[in-house]
Amino acid sequence: MKEPIKYNILIGLILTVGIASAQYNANFLNYSKTGRSVSVNLDFEAGSNGMSSKLVDKLIWGGYIDNDLKAESAKHLNNKNNFGLLLNYDVNAFVKGGNKFDFLIGFKNQEVLNATYTRDFFNLMFYGNQMYKGKTADLGDCSLNALRFQEIKFGAMMHHVDSVGKIGISVSFINGEQLFYIKTNKKSSFYTSADGSELVFNSNFNMALSDTSNKGLGSFNGVGASADIFFETTYKTRAGRKCLLTVNANNLGFIHWRNNSVQYSSDSSLHYTGYNITSINDLRDSTISRINSDSLLIKLANARHENFNVNTPTNLVIINKVHFGNVFCLGTGFRYIFNANYRPYIFVEPEFNYKNMIFCLHAGYGGYVKINLGASITWNSKAWFVRIGSNSLQGYFLPKTAYGQGVFISLAKKLK
Repeated sequence: MKEPIKYNILIGLILTVGIASAQYNANFLNYSKTGRSVSVNLDFEAGSNGMSSKLVDKLIWGGYIDNDLKAESAKHLNNKNNFGLLLNYDVNAFVKGGNKFDFLIGFKNQEVLNATYTRDFFNLMFYGNQMYKGKTADLGDCSLNALRFQEIKFGAMMHHVDSVGKIGISVSFINGEQLFYIKTNKKSSFYTSADGSELVFNSNFNMALSDTSNKGLGSFNGVGASADIFFETTYKTRAGRKCLLTVNANNLGFIHWRNNSVQYSSDSSLHYTGYNITSINDLRDSTISRINSDSLLIKLANARHENFNVNTPTNLVIINKVHFGNVFCLGTGFRYIFNANYRPYIFVEPEFNYKNMIFCLHAGYGGYVKINLGASITWNSKAWFVRIGSNSLQGYFLPKTAYGQGVFISLAKKLK
């Protein structure tokens, strides 16, 4: 008989900490088509190279996880697996500054969750330690980083550099709302004796938490700063084809977490052989009442209140577009997110133009998943700019076997 499994801690963590052009988390990329404007944007992407999209959905939004669903993901596991979730939404405006530049002002909320986990960690989490009797589960080099922060952004777009180029620069003041970070080192493992009478946990990890008593949007647990840099220029190939090269880097910065934050570190071994209970009255004994997560953590780790700095995940995107007339262009690109367990990502984007409409396809390899397939549609008129799409559609159509899902939406009202 199958029993429902609830992962309240993980689901709560994901929800409380919390890409076409829009899904690359950059405010400058749409400027060539919107110019001066007021816009709202939403970017969401999630994926793993060791879990099916259907299982990821259950972990994020909750629901029933049966043995078949677990088995679908387990058969695709590697020795090391990645998981990532990015959610960003913002409101920004490009307003008139001068003949050769415009000002940028905006507000953005960013939520980032990324993890690396071993095959043994996955099995312990979803199946327990039954399969590891007489064996040692490898928990080394696993990590989880969950970060939520808000930023107020000020910048400028210089749109007539050498007559054809554009350079955008912005700085952001960051409010750090929430952080949960843990990383295990190579010696971390979990041993179960053959008869199940003894458990040995070799803990070798570092962990950091923001103030757990101060949660929710608007909580002020850290302060920081970041910068965005954008460059765009046109050029021609030897065959005379028009090309557009774009380079964008954003979230180059840090957050300083205040001294009400907590850091843990551990390099010890915990042996557990059970408790002898001679009568039912022992269940009321103070020994039993002391068995809880807090006491185990205190026993394993050294806790200290102190301030510390963490780097924000820096997003780098390079795109080159080659135009074949006025109807078709072919884009190729590279993306990498530093400090996020993200593998180098390469992609191809064929783009078709028809009057005010732009249809774009997307195919990429790397990142948090193996292969991404997506599409987007853009409507660009004199007064409005609308774009909707996804770079990860495979997880919606093949949720049991494919990985990755996402959506991006941009709506801009153009200004004079």
